[in-house]
Amino acid sequence: MAYYLMKADNKPTQIAPSLGEEEPSNPTVLPLEILKQFQFTFLIRHPRRAIPSYYRCTVPPLDEVTGFYHFMPNEAGYEELVTLFDFLLKSGIVDKEHLVIVDADDLLDNPEKTIRLYCEKTGIDFKPEMLDWNDNDSTHARDAFEKWNGFHNDAIKSSSLKPRTHAQCVKFPPLLDVQLIELTKKTSTTESENKDWTAKWGPEAQKVIRQTVDDNVARYEYLKQFALEI
Repeated sequence: MAYYLMKADNKPTQIAPSLGEEEPSNPTVLPLEILKQFQFTFLIRHPRRAIPSYYRCTVPPLDEVTGFYHFMPNEAGYEELVTLFDFLLKSGIVDKEHLVIVDADDLLDNPEKTIRLYCEKTGIDFKPEMLDWNDNDSTHARDAFEKWNGFHNDAIKSSSLKPRTHAQCVKFPPLLDVQLIELTKKTSTTESENKDWTAKWGPEAQKVIRQTVDDNVARYEYLKQFALEI
């Protein structure tokens, strides 16, 4: 969400007039005094997974649900996240000894260990029920993310966070949810990704996705070096 705290394409950002006076070195719309009130958590995901996932939400049939009808590479958010991260470090709002950066793959592969470590870092008491949620929790999440309809539906419809298995599951026949076939997950390569994206969205989309991924890998890897060690 750092993308929404500053202007895209590295354009100058000013403090919102209703919040305070201009701070020339501050790249966000929030003054330092407000930023100091937060415990910052950076959730990162590799561009090769995040970018096509976002692209999918901007084309049929999901675009009618999300309301996003055009994929814009500068909305990827990695540049803004790095800018915010560096500014918070430089300003002393966060320090490298107490950083909280979570990689989405770590969270999916080892949710309990990741959440336990997150709680330890942030001073929260871990509770097993953090990994499970009831209907009331799902209703709350659905209401909270109503503006982002279509982006988080799978998570909202879930009931727990369990370690994922590295196997792909497909529905067969297409209309029966109860029958699943597990397929061995193949190692992802640039060639296999390009082929997959082309098959799903066409050659022009594949080029845009690949370029956006390549443009942001270094930014992801920069943040990854500070991620919680799982």
